[in-house]
Amino acid sequence: MQAFHSLPRRKAVVASAAGLALLGAAVFHAPAHAADDGFTLKGPPKIAMIYFGPKNDGGWTQAFDEARVKVEKALGQKIQFVEGVPEDASAIKPAAEKFIQRGANIVIGTAFGYSDAFKELADKYPDVAFLNGSGTTNGKNLESFYGRTYESQYLCGMAAGAASKTGKLGFVAANPFGVVNWTINAYALGAQKMNPAATVTVIYTGSWNDPVKERAAAAALIDQGADVIGQHVDSPTPQIVAQERGKLGTGHHRDLSQFAPKATICSSVWVWDRFLVPELKKIMAGHWKPQPYGAFIEMQDGGTDISKLGAQIPKDKQAAILAERDAIMKGKPVYAGPLADRDGKERVAAGAVLSDADLWKMDWFVKGVVTQK
Repeated sequence: MQAFHSLPRRKAVVASAAGLALLGAAVFHAPAHAADDGFTLKGPPKIAMIYFGPKNDGGWTQAFDEARVKVEKALGQKIQFVEGVPEDASAIKPAAEKFIQRGANIVIGTAFGYSDAFKELADKYPDVAFLNGSGTTNGKNLESFYGRTYESQYLCGMAAGAASKTGKLGFVAANPFGVVNWTINAYALGAQKMNPAATVTVIYTGSWNDPVKERAAAAALIDQGADVIGQHVDSPTPQIVAQERGKLGTGHHRDLSQFAPKATICSSVWVWDRFLVPELKKIMAGHWKPQPYGAFIEMQDGGTDISKLGAQIPKDKQAAILAERDAIMKGKPVYAGPLADRDGKERVAAGAVLSDADLWKMDWFVKGVVTQK
């Protein structure tokens, strides 16, 4: 693994729900030589997108498709797309090359598992710009990007802490990777800002999208006393279970109140258009210089945000959450010191902020987090 401590803030990209199983061994590829004058298209811009899943999956891919519609409106042009392209080079390359043969000169991917194929495509087609959501490879005409999900999950944690009557929160998580653990810790810190005695019990399902395991995990957490269920998995199942059991919940990827309107009081949502529109305009303007380690997007720059807050949250608490959102939008860090883990070990010194390197490899938990499998 590359030495993360050498990467400056906003200069790293990590895998997300599309393929984090290889996170621990991922190598972030930076370009050996970037042209001084940057990348410039040789013709009118024509954009295409390649979706990992179906456009109506309710989560990761649907968030990209909804962004596509907004990008089309903002840029005044239609965007070609294909859905259901697996993380396999034998599927990715033909899909991209078909678009390129049709004249596309900007290709946007949506999966960690596209990383190597996109690097090869970028090398093969130097006159085409490539972007890849949750990718790990970069180059003179290739930029991967991902959002700081811990920022919006912190706010969802505040919502959970404000709405909970017991202070006992549950969290259904996929895999114990840094990018998941940072959402869990942020969720707990947010909850404890509203209720210092709040706890978060976590069950990992071992899968990004397994409704059966998610149902079992959510039910087990509720049986153990949790009255609000958070999540970092792809399906809305935890929210549905919360509603079935008369509990509350917070969603991930999209506004999951669509599936559980009586339960979901807040969701961490992707707002990719807020990043893609200005980034695509940079490409179209010419002399585009991709960030050498990819774009690690803060909430203020269009990675994630939160959905509307549920009426179950008292008005004064809603105001506090929105005030904290404004502060984060202005640069307030979530992981600021002093901060210790649940065993009392100092993780962030007073006056310091947790580095991106330590975010990616986060394998510890703050006080009040209980992890189960």
